[in-house]
Amino acid sequence: MVWNYLMDMDGVLVHEEHIIPGADQFLAELRDQDIPFMLLTNNSIYTPRDLRARLLRTGLDVPESSIWTSALATAKFLDTQRPGGAAYVIGEAGLTTALHSIGYVLTDTDPDYVVLGETRTYSFEAITKAIRLVDGGARFIATNPDESGPSREGLLPATGSVAALIARATGREPYFVGKPNPLMMRSALRAIGAHSESTLMIGDRMDTDVRSGLEAGLQTILVLSGISGADTAERFPYRPTLVIDSIADLVGRGTDPFKRD
Repeated sequence: MVWNYLMDMDGVLVHEEHIIPGADQFLAELRDQDIPFMLLTNNSIYTPRDLRARLLRTGLDVPESSIWTSALATAKFLDTQRPGGAAYVIGEAGLTTALHSIGYVLTDTDPDYVVLGETRTYSFEAITKAIRLVDGGARFIATNPDESGPSREGLLPATGSVAALIARATGREPYFVGKPNPLMMRSALRAIGAHSESTLMIGDRMDTDVRSGLEAGLQTILVLSGISGADTAERFPYRPTLVIDSIADLVGRGTDPFKRD
């Protein structure tokens, strides 16, 4: 069997702004052997072009076409649900660019959807507008359920936290498109023309990466170079197919990641 790879970025290939040792070798092997892969991120702030530039600065050369974000998955979902619609958006260029690319109009006047994504500058005015639009009948979509994110100064509120605020004010829960929703995994599979039975998900989080891979019917690999540790993994009611220290453990094993030494 030839495996296809879906991989999280942060904690798997990079940590903050530094490459995780072995990541460049592993991706080079996949390219040399024509093994399809896609990098996945719940971060909706950046476009694939932005993320490619960020990865280049760490030493990883990944084409834009091999980067799949929760913003792209959200746009793909909305295009299937209500083509050519309108949305009120709280988010950054990654999300607005993705919605423009499917022909959506961004407006605060009678939108079909309120779409909430990640931003470093959540505005009380924008959140209040979103609450009033959702209360008035707009459908509520959020790119991902992550409740917090890291920064050099400490934790930051993320999409999930702001979504909870809007949901509490309106009594209407959002539909989350990003991980752990298997919808994001299936849209990534379609993007590389892969099937779930021959694809595995590599991630550093049990609650998003491993869960979404499991629910999408993929084999899963947990790396211990990010969020979840070996002790953390044991607390969950489900298990990954394989647990490894880091992506470096897969160097030389791209065609058969489960082989025993």
